[in-house]
Amino acid sequence: MSLTNSFTNTSSAGEMTGSGTLDTATFGTGCFWCTEAIFQQLKGVKKVSSGYSGGHVDNPTYKQVCDGTTGHAECIEIVYDPKEITFDELLEVFWQTHDPTTLNRQGNDVGTQYRSVVFYHSEEQKQKAVKYKNELNKSGAFNDPIVTEIAPASKFYVAEDYHQNYYNNNGSQPYCYFVIRPKLEKFEKVFKNKIKK
Repeated sequence: MSLTNSFTNTSSAGEMTGSGTLDTATFGTGCFWCTEAIFQQLKGVKKVSSGYSGGHVDNPTYKQVCDGTTGHAECIEIVYDPKEITFDELLEVFWQTHDPTTLNRQGNDVGTQYRSVVFYHSEEQKQKAVKYKNELNKSGAFNDPIVTEIAPASKFYVAEDYHQNYYNNNGSQPYCYFVIRPKLEKFEKVFKNKIKK
């Protein structure tokens, strides 16, 4: 599969570019508008696409996914340079920027499409996600058990154009201002050394 495809419809880990090998991570943390805005800021992240994965319908639309009948999660596909940012660091941001203890819910967004999920692209990613989840549960970092699903990556469908780069294009919209902006401000304080200059 070519790197070009990874930027349009699907991807696989270990893509080659002129500067070296890029890798792929796929996360669901609720509304993909929030997640995309966070991961776009990280050093080493080359591209973030909002889309749908983990379902049983080909080429789902946003409306179909929102109806909860396709089995897909709203998620983001991250293409990153592991020499600049590791999968462990991406996992750290993943766990700290959403509530992994609420089943099929993030804030006011409710439904299976808003589930917390790591779609792993390799056995190594799977092992790291499982280990991190287990360690967080044992640590008592959260009051409730973590319900994050850890599942093999399946076909990723890029969402409609108006969902891409949503916060940067619509920052003055009420949802962006009142929901996404506070998450970004918290993220920027915690991860200031990992943010692109």
